[in-house]
Amino acid sequence: MSAITRDEVAHLARLSRLALADEELDHFAAQLDVIIGAVARVAEVAADDIPPSSHALPITNVYRPDEVRPSLTPEQALSGAPAVEDGRFRVPRILGEEA
Repeated sequence: MSAITRDEVAHLARLSRLALADEELDHFAAQLDVIIGAVARVAEVAADDIPPSSHALPITNVYRPDEVRPSLTPEQALSGAPAVEDGRFRVPRILGEEA
């Protein structure tokens, strides 16, 4: 027995404002039936003693201390820029914005 009928697919298509041909209705009904079956199989496997999780393996965030490290000076960072203004990268104005 099919989990979703051709008429239900047509109803969903109307709600979604999709124009589907008759052969598409049959095709999507079969595809949706397979999807619903797969979801039902997953529901069978889900057990009450297994807590829901977002990842298969536990994950933890790894933080490092915020430490000052050697880096480029402002002059070094700007040395390769095509245009510099007031110690900053100069970029073209976009979207006609006023300064």
